[in-house]
Amino acid sequence: MTARDFHKQGLMSIFLSYFRPHLGLFALDMACALLISLIDLAFPYVSRMCLYELIPDSRYQAFFTVIVLLLAAYLLRSALQYVVCYWGHTFGVLVEADIRRDLFSHLQTLSFGFYDKNRTGHLMSRMTAELFDITELAHHGPEDVFISGVTVVGAIAILFTIQWRLALVMLVLIPIFLVVVTINRQNMAVSAKRVKQVTAGINADIESSISGMRTAKAFSNENAESEKFSRANERFKVSKKERYKAMARFMCSLEFFMCILPVTVIAVGGLLIMDGQMTYVDLITFSLYTSTFINPMRKLANLSEMLVDGFAGLSRFVDLMRIEPDLKDKPDALDLRDVRGEISVEDVSFAYERDDSEVLHHVSLHVNPGETIAVVGPSGGGKTTLCSLIPRFYDVGEGAIRIDGQDVRDVTQRSLRRNIGVVQQDVFLFAASIMENIRYGRPGATVDEVIDAARQAEIYDDIMAMPEGFDTYVGERGTLLSGGQKQRISIARIFLKNPPVLILDEATSALDSVTEAKIQRAFDELAKGRTTLIIAHRLSTVRNASRILVVRDGVISEEGTHEALLARGGDYAQLYSTQNLHG
Repeated sequence: MTARDFHKQGLMSIFLSYFRPHLGLFALDMACALLISLIDLAFPYVSRMCLYELIPDSRYQAFFTVIVLLLAAYLLRSALQYVVCYWGHTFGVLVEADIRRDLFSHLQTLSFGFYDKNRTGHLMSRMTAELFDITELAHHGPEDVFISGVTVVGAIAILFTIQWRLALVMLVLIPIFLVVVTINRQNMAVSAKRVKQVTAGINADIESSISGMRTAKAFSNENAESEKFSRANERFKVSKKERYKAMARFMCSLEFFMCILPVTVIAVGGLLIMDGQMTYVDLITFSLYTSTFINPMRKLANLSEMLVDGFAGLSRFVDLMRIEPDLKDKPDALDLRDVRGEISVEDVSFAYERDDSEVLHHVSLHVNPGETIAVVGPSGGGKTTLCSLIPRFYDVGEGAIRIDGQDVRDVTQRSLRRNIGVVQQDVFLFAASIMENIRYGRPGATVDEVIDAARQAEIYDDIMAMPEGFDTYVGERGTLLSGGQKQRISIARIFLKNPPVLILDEATSALDSVTEAKIQRAFDELAKGRTTLIIAHRLSTVRNASRILVVRDGVISEEGTHEALLARGGDYAQLYSTQNLHG
């Protein structure tokens, strides 16, 4: 389902839609639950028959035949309970897996802007703990409602055949119970949603703190981190207390109802016996059914908490699924094929948020196929933003960007990004082996192709010096490697991808001068016949570019070759002299 489909449907409709692929398993669970309820309902009725007919008449054979049948029935009940427990939970897990699959697929459709504004810990909480609550609801919700409904309705129906007056008294108590459940469930729902929001925030804080543990230690800020965690933990405790206060009110009301039920049976039953309208055997039967009656009520009580947690998780899941991607492929979007690498930036303006000030102002640029363009300028001038618009990580506010004459908004995002290789300044490596990280550039690549890419990126010798070679584990975000090694592995990915358009965003910033020179030679080789945009602070690395653009305050302030820009004595010459002075 799309985000629009999630907007059209209610929570319950969305929830039940995940049952459809597993209806067979669900039907098996419900059938076994029904048989369990029927066995539970049969015991008091069979006991009454024994007390009325078999025991007074000393019918030994019939009595012990009934006992054997009851033992067989409870043996069957145990087997049915196994099916309900194992296959019922399996059904819940399958539903959870489908929901998680859809949630992950949806997250992949959301744009860079979404991840700029949402913390990883919040999203992790929604994909793990909150989905588990939905799993419990998917399994226990229908099952407990069904078992409790059948047991309560069945028990009341049988009791009416025994003594309608006492049965009527019990029936009157049910609406009171339902009112208590409904009122307290609403109170618990509010507090449950609050707990989930706070928990997601704590997860985000913990994720951030653990990721930044090295920085905290480097600055001796462990105490500050502990205080930050304590504040978050205190918010969690307060929200949990509110939750448990609502739960306590619910449970004490429920327990009072559960205790008052057998007292009511004894009181009214005793009165009817004294009036000659009821027998002791019937009162015993009523007491047995009261026990049968109480268990479903307790299940419903537990279910109310489960409903609160499950629907709070479901509500947050649906809220996320209803977020529409900022960037969408047009219905008639075409695949970008046979790319030559001509790039046209036509009067482009851009702001990250609609109400924010513009980062780029009416920028125009034409890049010929195979041309190498260097983009330089002070930090915050808009260099990375300009290059992020070409693979359509964000949509332009005004103007257009075209590749080979095609507006990037008219082609599929997948085909566009398949033809553009990006090496970013902030290198991200997955917690996997070096082989897997390089192969990420082209998942179907052979081992020999990965090795060749590593050679081209000047990382092969480093890899072979490691104990596990290409199978070496890089750690979380590549923490077991040096900055230069991480950068070169990310560069090897691009060599393996072999795209017609390259965007190098400070791709050599973490390298020493010797390695940088080696990588520069490899880039020069890779750039032949390809369109290349190089964002660089070190101006020594872009001297041989076809053209150099100086981006300052959201506009292209200068454009030309290295020699021409130096001769002009403008922004580029000032940047160059400053670097040489500090160098």
